[in-house]
Amino acid sequence: MLLEVLSPQLAMNESLQGIRLAVADGGVASAAPRRMESHPPLPGALLSLWVASNAAATAWEHLIDDCVERRCGYLVEEFEPLASQYQHPCLPGERVYGMCQVVLLRKPAKLDRNEWLSIWQGSHTRVAIETQSTFGYRQNVVVRGLDEHTLQFDAIVEENFPPEAMASDHAFYDTGGSESLLQQRVSTMLESCARFIDFEHIDVLPMSEYLIK
Repeated sequence: MLLEVLSPQLAMNESLQGIRLAVADGGVASAAPRRMESHPPLPGALLSLWVASNAAATAWEHLIDDCVERRCGYLVEEFEPLASQYQHPCLPGERVYGMCQVVLLRKPAKLDRNEWLSIWQGSHTRVAIETQSTFGYRQNVVVRGLDEHTLQFDAIVEENFPPEAMASDHAFYDTGGSESLLQQRVSTMLESCARFIDFEHIDVLPMSEYLIK
């Protein structure tokens, strides 16, 4: 429904400057062991709309409601420390190369918002890029929820990985097959993540990404 019905309807609207859709579908079945669920039921898709105003987004809520059982909307501030470098060009509506790992974060109670952002964006970002095979990295910091029953999250992360990373830790951490490098990079990532992530409140969702507009 989202790809076949909703996406074409959204793409025709000139007020929407950009549209991206990520879906938990069969294309990422081999990445199932990477899935982490702390706040079920979790979304089966992530729809990103670039709009000139909030009104432009809410104007399409009835179309979204016709295609989903439930939805949660967020106004976010987007940061893109690693612009997506797609390995294979794709036309609008086609599946993007590899896997999009969507991560839903809640700020740990021990940190205030400024401290949390400083650790995440000021130092961890570089660690993540240097220790993983990521070829696209987007940080969506939640400004506020747009719906009455929106689940509480402070950030939505999107990381693009090559297809081999779905099932291979060596491919995920870009080790070239070195076991010692794998252990080193896993340890470095976990230590860095522990500074700003509460592992009891994190959701990791492997998805297929589609660029609609």
